[in-house]
Parts: sequence; C-alpha cells; structure tokens
Amino acid sequence: MTRSVWAEIAPSDGGPGLSFQTEPLFTRPRWPSTRSEQQMMMHLDIEVNDLSSAVELALALGATVTDFQPQDDVRVLFDPAGHPLCLFVRTGPSA
Repeated sequence: MTRSVWAEIAPSDGGPGLSFQTEPLFTRPRWPSTRSEQQMMMHLDIEVNDLSSAVELALALGATVTDFQPQDDVRVLFDPAGHPLCLFVRTGPSA
C-alpha cells in the first residue's frame, strides 16, 4: 500500500502558506503541453536574484532543466517528481 505524504510551508504567525501532498497515481505532465498527454495542473513561479545560481541549487536538489525554454530570463525545470516550475529574474522598469 502506498502512503500519501503531506508537507506544509507556512509562516509561524499563521498567515497564508502552501501545502503539498503526494499522489500515488501521479502521471508526469508533458511540457510544453499537448492535447493528447497529461497537462500540468499548476506550477510555481519563483522569483530569484541570480538565475544561474538558483538553477544550480535546484539541480543539486534533484530538479532537471526542461528542453523547452520560452524566455531568456526564465528557466523551466521539473522537480524530482516531474512537476514543472519556473525560476525567473524580474526585468524591465519595475526590476
């Protein structure tokens, strides 16, 4: 029997947080999406100060870089289970 695992990231003051739960029947999504294969259900966009360093850390923690990269200031990666996530640096006038 496969057990679900639950993890939560939340501030100690009780403010908003993120919760994660494993899914034994999870099917890795296709990136970029196609109509005939599993599509991503959601993903995280994480702002970083140094894209290269952030990618190196993510790789060291088990992520993989996807083949398709839509922008120069964004890196799309898969977490170890295959969920897409984006690391980005803010560019433009509000940077």
